[in-house]
Amino acid sequence: MAAFALNFAQIHAVSRSKFVVQCCSPSQVPQINGGVVKPIPIVVTGDPPTFVSAPQRRIVAVGDLHGDLSQTRSALQMAGLLSSDGFYWTGRDTILVQVGDILDRGEHEIAILSLLKSLNVQAKSQGGAVFQVNGNHETMNIEGDFRYVDPGAFDECADFVEYLEQYKGSWDDAFLNWIYVSEVWREEHASGDNKWSPWNIVKRQKGVVARSALFSPGGVLACELSRHPVVLKVNDWIFCHGGLLPHHVKYGVERMNKEVSNWMRGPKQEIDGPKMPFIALRGYDSVVWSRLYSREPNPLQHQPWKISSIAEKTLGEIKAKGMVVGHTPQANGANSKYDSRVWCIDVGMSSGVLNSSPEVLEIVDNKARVLKRHRDSFDELAVVDYL
Repeated sequence: MAAFALNFAQIHAVSRSKFVVQCCSPSQVPQINGGVVKPIPIVVTGDPPTFVSAPQRRIVAVGDLHGDLSQTRSALQMAGLLSSDGFYWTGRDTILVQVGDILDRGEHEIAILSLLKSLNVQAKSQGGAVFQVNGNHETMNIEGDFRYVDPGAFDECADFVEYLEQYKGSWDDAFLNWIYVSEVWREEHASGDNKWSPWNIVKRQKGVVARSALFSPGGVLACELSRHPVVLKVNDWIFCHGGLLPHHVKYGVERMNKEVSNWMRGPKQEIDGPKMPFIALRGYDSVVWSRLYSREPNPLQHQPWKISSIAEKTLGEIKAKGMVVGHTPQANGANSKYDSRVWCIDVGMSSGVLNSSPEVLEIVDNKARVLKRHRDSFDELAVVDYL
């Protein structure tokens, strides 16, 4: 059982609250009188990251992925960020933001987490970056709420624990390599009996125990998720899973991110460990659960003008132009609401949700547009909602 008591000391908190990415894509280096000047670096403030200054960068945001590796790759390839083989960053100095809910409803959650981390390492070498925002399904799993876990995801957890037992390197190396290793393991297991029958109790128990060890506060994957915020501001745009409200801004977004991260990292000197930050993680108006902006307004509760006023107040207080959220599948595709202050980009692309065609949001020069495949041609992009 030692394998299930994983507590990798290799996962450390970043010691500084601000760090700088100094590199950039050669094609983006400004030219002045034939000479090359130093690029404007990306500056990241907060631990986990909270404020990002990324001048002159294209931003791409992708919604809820829910364990569907194939749809994840399709979305990133459509945005020009991922190679055709599904492993390598092709986005140069683009900033990619994923707005949460990588977990649950699909089989390949850890593979997606590994892929995004690998792409971040590659992107940084070209002046770009990949950021993740934690959603309600990430926090539910750390609480031990496994109601929406796909049976195949329990199997992936058991395989991942077995892989970690065999791996002799550091945690970062092991986690980065899982996206490659998992492909081989899936092929090897494809011919076997991987179905969960009511009588396959041992296999089911092994997966549940493995998941509990990995995702409980202080577990290796809980610690990995603790590196990501629940609210991220990139340039003039806010990214969060559910929605940011005025009382969140008043409480302090960096404070919320820090408290959520500490809770995920698990017990330290406190007897019961860090407390769960209610304002961020619990309740209909918390950051990861709010649907105020993403669902159709209920006239008995909130008139559209009132929601628009709340969005305007929130963005004004945090000095942002727009907000990008996931959480609520949009049956008609990604869209903007409330005078284009809020963009809703969860299109239910996972096969465990709506299995809809992938769509992403692209932001260039503070103008946002939705990219999706053209209905009549998979090789052509259709651009909508350009503002």
